[in-house]
Amino acid sequence: MLLADSLRQHNSPVMDELFHECGVAAVYHFDSPDTSPQVPEGNAGQTSRLIPGMLLDMQNRGQLAAGFTTYNRDRLQLIDTHKEVGGVAEAFRMDHPEQYLELMKEYAGNAAIGHVRYATCGKNDRSYAQPFERHHIARSKWFSFAFNGQLTNYLELREEILQTTDFHLTRETDTEILNHLVSQELSEKPGISHLELLSSLSRRLDGAWNIVYLDANGEMFVSRDPRGIRPLCYAVDGPLFAAASESVALTHLGFPEESVKNVPPGHAVFVDRNGARVEKFAESPRKAHCFFEWIYFANAGSHFDDAGVYLSRKRLGEELARRETVPIDEDTIVVPVPDTAKAAADSMAYELKVPSLEGLIRNRYIGRTFIEGANRADKVRMKYTPLPEIMDGKRVLLVDDSIVRATTLKELLRLLRDRGKVKEVHVRIACPPIIAPCYYGIDMSTIAELFAPNHMDGKVITAAEEQKMADLIGADSLRYLPVEALADCVGLPQENMCQACVDTVYPTPAGEELYRKAVIIRENGAGNCERIFDAQ
Repeated sequence: MLLADSLRQHNSPVMDELFHECGVAAVYHFDSPDTSPQVPEGNAGQTSRLIPGMLLDMQNRGQLAAGFTTYNRDRLQLIDTHKEVGGVAEAFRMDHPEQYLELMKEYAGNAAIGHVRYATCGKNDRSYAQPFERHHIARSKWFSFAFNGQLTNYLELREEILQTTDFHLTRETDTEILNHLVSQELSEKPGISHLELLSSLSRRLDGAWNIVYLDANGEMFVSRDPRGIRPLCYAVDGPLFAAASESVALTHLGFPEESVKNVPPGHAVFVDRNGARVEKFAESPRKAHCFFEWIYFANAGSHFDDAGVYLSRKRLGEELARRETVPIDEDTIVVPVPDTAKAAADSMAYELKVPSLEGLIRNRYIGRTFIEGANRADKVRMKYTPLPEIMDGKRVLLVDDSIVRATTLKELLRLLRDRGKVKEVHVRIACPPIIAPCYYGIDMSTIAELFAPNHMDGKVITAAEEQKMADLIGADSLRYLPVEALADCVGLPQENMCQACVDTVYPTPAGEELYRKAVIIRENGAGNCERIFDAQ
């Protein structure tokens, strides 16, 4: 994640959508007389070919760049990295079979790690793509890794590196910070084990940090931070190991559902040619799973941390239905904002006994670059097509999963009235008001950019404030879910979730400190989040 860019500006170039921190994947075929049936051509040396498909299953987590590092002990380049700007299909040339197969042949190996990078900030530059590989003549110090998360103490670590060593930082990214910290540990502590490496890192890092790591000895680990903020799953079936940010990436490979497990917070899976073992590298003071994974980010087919994504979204819709007060008649319909709100909209409509109809069609084939220069109204018109044959004269309950900045929602509501010809439009949000920034991997880093806190006097929204917001965005009414409904809907205890963006309770010290400074900046009337850097 490019934390410095994240702290500067997050007006999403297409919509007011939230964008995620990235996704990671790993595969390893153990030395075995048997070959896993999941690997292509029944050849363990082709295990690396599983990574592109796994990354496609997690394309929802990042569309800006993709890449992988593979290990092959029979190759001069023991570990080798391919990464490119673009979606997974572009990066791996999957639309060109001959080029794809040539690439897979060049990078064939029995072990690999992979990464998809999200698409809202940072340079559109291959050098920012992951994995990051660090060459060294010593195999134990020649490594590659990919990172999913965000270091909230990035600035402190950056300053420490620049002041106390002769290191030079060429990018404003916490991934490079991790690269330097790992290199430093390996250089200063010859023979350090990967368990000791992670234990040392855990004492220095604050935030969300899942790592997949592969070195030139053919040793791998996949690790999850002590609070488990971001999901990480793994599976072992016969001689094949795999790990990913989404469980669906593992089940699609053919792993049985029962073999897919969560990496516990503060634990890592250490893998080599002989097998895999799970070990704890740090105490877990508390679990703090990001609730937004279930509401918005994760693939609807995924299941992790003992909670299914689709069922969570279904329960959100049921909760919305229980709280509905608008008169329901034959002209009432539910319309989801595509795509992630559909499960909630469908279950809400089922409970209310009204139709859930796709009154909005999303154009999934307009590229980000194509609409970059358009004004916001044009972007909305190109992104969504309203269907007047569905909505003309109807009372529409428009269901969305969140409101971040609301600027695009205003245009969308105008489009529904002008072209959709709705009679009424009532906005229903399957999430509480977002009132605070996220410092753990979601692209909302200032209070000023958020819609809700600019129209609320406290942390709990009132009916009057909801109506005021409805008037501002052009809706007949607006309703949010209350914070206290989240735990039951997601299916996890509240104390096991991070809800900082809706309740301002941050699970790490650096997160608390960044929010304290953000409040000071807001009270001083400074909207530029670069002031956070000054405060550091």
